[in-house]
Amino acid sequence: MSDPARIAWFHCFSGIAGDMALGALIDAGADLAEVRDMCELLPLGGWDLQAHPTQRGGIAATDVRVIAGETSVVRTASHINALIGEARLPDRVADRALAIFDALARAEGKLHRRPPEQVHFHEVGGLDAIIDVVGTCAALEVLGVEEVHSSAVACGRGMIRSAHGRLPNPPPAVVELLVGCPVFGLDVGLELTTPTGAAILSALAEGWGSMPPMTISAAGFGAGDNQMEDRPNLTQVVVGTMSATRPEGQPVMLFEVNVDDATGETLAHTVAALLEAGAHDAWITPIVMKKGRPAYTVSALADPAVGDQVAAALADETGSLGVRGQMIERWPRSRFDHEVDVDGRRIRVKVGAGRVKVEHDEAVRASKLLGLPAREVVSLAEEAWRRQGDDEPVA
Repeated sequence: MSDPARIAWFHCFSGIAGDMALGALIDAGADLAEVRDMCELLPLGGWDLQAHPTQRGGIAATDVRVIAGETSVVRTASHINALIGEARLPDRVADRALAIFDALARAEGKLHRRPPEQVHFHEVGGLDAIIDVVGTCAALEVLGVEEVHSSAVACGRGMIRSAHGRLPNPPPAVVELLVGCPVFGLDVGLELTTPTGAAILSALAEGWGSMPPMTISAAGFGAGDNQMEDRPNLTQVVVGTMSATRPEGQPVMLFEVNVDDATGETLAHTVAALLEAGAHDAWITPIVMKKGRPAYTVSALADPAVGDQVAAALADETGSLGVRGQMIERWPRSRFDHEVDVDGRRIRVKVGAGRVKVEHDEAVRASKLLGLPAREVVSLAEEAWRRQGDDEPVA
C-alpha cells in the first residue's frame, strides 16, 4: 500500500496573492534559503527574496518581499516559459510553474482575444511575480507537498488600479481564472485575490472546500500588504498527510424550513407531499424558536435531479417564505425488495445486510384481512423470509 499523500490546504478567507501563498508556505516551515536557491536557477538577476515576521489582526505571520530593480518590464508568456525551461528546476517545480503561467496566459488571452503564447504580461510578468510563482512552487517542493487543496476564495468589491487602468474588483483575469471554483465576495474595497494568487490555485488545486481529512504536521500564515478592520489580511496554509477517508458517497440535497404556524394535519400532509415529489425521505423535528415559541423543522432528503420540485413542495405545503438547503453525501447499504407469503397474502419486505424489514402499510392491510394484530403479521412475514432467505431477489 502506498504512503498517504502529503497535502497543502490553502485557507483563503481573506483572498490570496502570490506573495501571500509563498509567505504562508515559508511560515509553515519551507526553508527560505532552499527556496531562494531554486529561484536563483532562473536566468534573471537584480532581485532578492526576503521574509520577515509580522502580525495581522494579532496573528503571527510571514511577510515575503521580492526586492527588484525593474518596475516596468513586460514579458510574453513564451518568454517566461523559456526562462523556466532554461532554469533546469526540479521537474515538479518546473511543471507547476509552467502550469500557473499557462493558466494566466489562457485567461489573459481570452480576455484580450489573443493566442495564449502571444499574451503580454504586465504586473504578472515582473520579476516579483515570477519569483512569487516559482518560489511558491519551490516551497511546495521543499515541504514535499504532492497535492494542493483550497477553500473557497474571498474576493473584494469596487474598482482597482492596474496596468490597464481602472478595473472592476475582482479583476476580470481573476474571475476568468476561478471559473468553476468556489468563491465568495466580501464588502471590502481591496484586491483581496490577485491574478497570480488565483492562477496558483486554478493550476494546482486538486480539491476545493473545507479542510480535507488529514493529519496536520505544520501550518502557516502569509501576510498581505494592507491592514483590514474586520479580519486579518492573511492566507493560511495547512500541511499534512491525507487521512484515510470513506469511499465517495451518493450526493443528495437536504432541504429544510422552520415553521411555527402550521397545524399537525398540515405537517403530516407535507411529509406525504414531499415523498410524492420524489424525496428519498422526509421528517419533522420539534424545535424552539425566538421568543420561546414551539415550532418544527421540516426536512427532506432528495436527489439533486428532483431538488427543485422537492423544494417547491416544501415551500408550497408549509407556506414558508423560503427554503434552505445544502449538498451532503449518504452511504446507503445494499438492499433489495422481496415478497413473502403469510396465510395466502403477499407482503413486501426489504432485505439488507443482517436484517429484514417488513413494509408496514402492507402488514397493516394484511392484518385487517387476516384478523390478526399487525405486529403478529410482521413477525410471521419475517419468519417467512428466514425460511426462504436463499431465494433469488425479486425486483
